[in-house]
Amino acid sequence: MMVNPQESLPSAKTILSAVASLTASAVLLRTFYNELIPDAVRDYFFARLHDFSTRFSSQLIIVIEELDGLTANQMFDAANVYLGTKLSSSSGRIKVHKPEKQKELAVTIDRNQELIDIFEGVDFKWVLVSSRIEKPISSKNRDGNVLERSDVRHFELSFHKKHRDMALRFYLLHILREANAIRDEKKAVKLHTIDYSGTDYWGSIDLNHPATFDTIAMNPETKKTLIDDLNKFIERKEYYKRVGKAWKRGYLLYGPPGTGKSSLVAAMANYLKFDIYDMDLREVQCNSDLRRLLIGTGSRSILVIEDIDCSIELQDRSSDSENQTKFAEDEKITLSGLLNFIDGLWSSCGDERIVVLTTNHLERLDPALLRPGRTDLLLHMSYCDLSGFKILAYNYLLIQEHPLFEEIEELLDKVEATPAELAGELMKSDNVTSSLQGLIQFLHGKQEKTRLPDLRTDSGKA
Repeated sequence: MMVNPQESLPSAKTILSAVASLTASAVLLRTFYNELIPDAVRDYFFARLHDFSTRFSSQLIIVIEELDGLTANQMFDAANVYLGTKLSSSSGRIKVHKPEKQKELAVTIDRNQELIDIFEGVDFKWVLVSSRIEKPISSKNRDGNVLERSDVRHFELSFHKKHRDMALRFYLLHILREANAIRDEKKAVKLHTIDYSGTDYWGSIDLNHPATFDTIAMNPETKKTLIDDLNKFIERKEYYKRVGKAWKRGYLLYGPPGTGKSSLVAAMANYLKFDIYDMDLREVQCNSDLRRLLIGTGSRSILVIEDIDCSIELQDRSSDSENQTKFAEDEKITLSGLLNFIDGLWSSCGDERIVVLTTNHLERLDPALLRPGRTDLLLHMSYCDLSGFKILAYNYLLIQEHPLFEEIEELLDKVEATPAELAGELMKSDNVTSSLQGLIQFLHGKQEKTRLPDLRTDSGKA
């Protein structure tokens, strides 16, 4: 006897009735669970269940919350930056935003996405967990039923338990270091100028100056001394803390106009990824403004006071007292105020700060400005020699050698010419030979001008 399979199957009405019955039972159980079982009992049950599962699991989970109370968790921020560089093309979902102080887009892991990072041959699994919470908005002017929604985020880092020490002692510290390096690489360097309408007396724009140490025409030994000193400075945080000194460094750039002092400051900022705070002392109204301006500067920054010799009241205090009296009424700030600004108690408000003073006339400065702690390194920006000229020739003409270099070297040994003057001549023509010949004519002209005063002096003696 043949049986029709369709006759043995339940009808659609029977199936729908069964599903409805199961749904009702689930709702009833959920209601019973939520309303009749106390929260404490439920929490205890799940805690014991979690302990049981983790006791027999080989995995350890580290929870890294976004906030530590009201303070941002630096470990969470570092992990967010670091993991953004580890995303692969197979990632199902990513998050993109544009940070205010960075010149590039920031790509980060999105919620509930899993990422495997391999460190020293060990797999570390990351998951960004996000949960939404609702809480009443406490305000007398608002309805008490209005709820404020916010996301609470944390990372869950899981790995084998046997790698616990590696994770805590090496892996997480590795992430902190890498995140700092990534931020520095992407950071848009800012140029700050005095703006009394601002809350901290500073206004800022992006620093788009292209200067680097490779493009600066200066004495190679002086350049190397500066680079080595900067590298040592940024690596000595613990040293400054141990000896009890503020983590700052002072440089004085001196030499004739046009020798590249301002460009060197820009190269320093681009090298370190430090913001520049350009302080024109003529705009500072009093000593108290100096203190407020200092407080307004950020860490990892370069404070620049250019042409400090042009501030009459800051010249050598051993000079003519009559001149000091003459300008007393016009004095805006005092030397003692500036010295306290540079190395007094107020100078310790922040870390990794560099102070750069520039002058065309070193002899005019008060010796108090040149003491160690205020000026730690003096750098002479001199006239251009052959090594500096070759850097300029490569910058402007893309050449490293040329038959005319020998004649130019002989002229530079006899003529004082600044990098700015040579650069101006090299820019006049795109043709290499024409540009170099024009430079040679310019140097011959300077040589003739220096000879005329000597001839007049000799004729006068005769």
